[in-house]
Amino acid sequence: MDSPISHDDHGFKRRGVLFVLSSPSGAGKSTIARKLLASEPELEMSVSATTRPIRKGEVDGVDYHFVTLDRFRDMAANHEFLEWAHVFDERYGTPRAPVDEMLGQGKDVLFDIDWQGAQQLHQIAGGDVVRVFILPPSMEELHERLKRRATDSTEIIDRRMSRAANEVSHWDGYDYVLVNDDVEECFAHVKTILAAERLKRSRQTGLIGFIRKLRRNA
Repeated sequence: MDSPISHDDHGFKRRGVLFVLSSPSGAGKSTIARKLLASEPELEMSVSATTRPIRKGEVDGVDYHFVTLDRFRDMAANHEFLEWAHVFDERYGTPRAPVDEMLGQGKDVLFDIDWQGAQQLHQIAGGDVVRVFILPPSMEELHERLKRRATDSTEIIDRRMSRAANEVSHWDGYDYVLVNDDVEECFAHVKTILAAERLKRSRQTGLIGFIRKLRRNA
């Protein structure tokens, strides 16, 4: 999954970043993801496939790739997913081919996936993966946010809250953990993390040649 990206006047190349955002539903992850995509031209969103029904206002291929259960099973059997998981009796997965294409175009890739997907992706891509977990200020505030969204029944909200407690328990499987007290501040932290990870020495695949040139000319 190599993806050399030129990023400065010295012609350095770097490996692409697979940038994961995870959080319990309602903690602000989707808002931060949208803001990040709008501000980072070298970043593209990975669109997951799902078996759940399409919701009002959603667009197939933009919000999700909506597929049948049989099609999803075929994709899993053919190893077409980088990761996949069961969530609320439905299946969600990251198609491999579009991610490889984005990396080949010199893009970093943003993933909106849960802890299971983040773990699987890390097992496949290792050091190219950066995992950020976003926490709500409190479970009470998370519950209020879910109610204010007014998109789910009381039963679904209760299920999301139960799942949130489980998701929070996996915080230590992430590289960075942020508390979303204020969305603008949290967004600024996420941008800082992405910028720092892009500059990591381990991603600078052209640095060795540059150092050798400096030493030859010393």
